Amino acid sequence: MIEKINLENVLFLDIETVPEQENFTLLDEETKLLYDLKTQYQRKDGQSPDEFYERAGIWAEFGKIICLSVGYFTFKGDIRHFRVTSFHGDEIKILKDFNNLLNNHFNQPQHILCGHNAKEFDFPFMARRMIINNIAIPPKLNLFGKKPWEVPHIDTMELWKFGDFKSYTSLRLLTKILGIPSPKGDIDGSQVGHVYYVEKDIDRIVTYCEKDVIAVAQILLRMRREDLLIDEEIIHV
Repeated sequence: MIEKINLENVLFLDIETVPEQENFTLLDEETKLLYDLKTQYQRKDGQSPDEFYERAGIWAEFGKIICLSVGYFTFKGDIRHFRVTSFHGDEIKILKDFNNLLNNHFNQPQHILCGHNAKEFDFPFMARRMIINNIAIPPKLNLFGKKPWEVPHIDTMELWKFGDFKSYTSLRLLTKILGIPSPKGDIDGSQVGHVYYVEKDIDRIVTYCEKDVIAVAQILLRMRREDLLIDEEIIHV
């Protein structure tokens, strides 16, 4: 089935998220309580909500998007390129710019969104943050009333599961076993909040996010038994 997909119709994406506030003390008292209740079963024994706040970015109710990177294939004869770009900074602007991209360029029935673990994380996180920020959800993210086969999403982790619902395979592990250059650079997901709030280095985060998008595209190519992208084919715009 995936061999029949026209790669030019696929928009690959990844998001980076952080806690909505730099630290727990900046939350109002009700939000502190709600975070305490939300995370009570995730925290280790004796671990306070304050100590666990660095993980807040994984929940749309307590986190925010600081970078959204996308990539797409273009073909001109035998020449193949993979173009990568990023939206970063203010979350509302990120979401609106991404909305415009979808509505203007990836709004047809044949268009598909693709990410790694995106059905569980990226897609719902973006939709929830759009609701929170009073932004209309684009049709490609609005799944209400859609049948499973009508959902225009590909998840490379789901493809790798082959129906095995108890398995989680990280992007790093999957690229390793498939012989794909690792997307990981000098930071990992657990460090994004520190790089954003303390080091204030959004460029490092953008680079990290774009590498993940490229890795997802490489995985799909590998599953289709096609040649992997080489550096000369990747264009950052």
